[in-house]
Amino acid sequence: MSKNTVDQEFLDYLVKSIVDHPDDVKVDRKVDEMGVLLSLKVNPQDMGQVVGRQGSTAKAIRSLLRIVGIKNNARVNLKIEEPEGSTRAPRKSTFSDEK
Repeated sequence: MSKNTVDQEFLDYLVKSIVDHPDDVKVDRKVDEMGVLLSLKVNPQDMGQVVGRQGSTAKAIRSLLRIVGIKNNARVNLKIEEPEGSTRAPRKSTFSDEK
């Protein structure tokens, strides 16, 4: 395991361990001046398991990635891609057009 991709391999292993469709998990890694950006794609049916109640699982995954990044002197960010046809309800706007 190379030092450069330890964060990507860690995320891949972690997410595959908690979803029902591990073969559909895909992690892309990009590095720029802001640090490392990991983009996560999962099966639409697994979105709930990855995000968790009120985003608790996603927050925990991000915390673990931050720790892995600190250990490797890198700033690691996670973007969870919204899949086509996900089972999550669309967000309701907090602003109303009505007066």
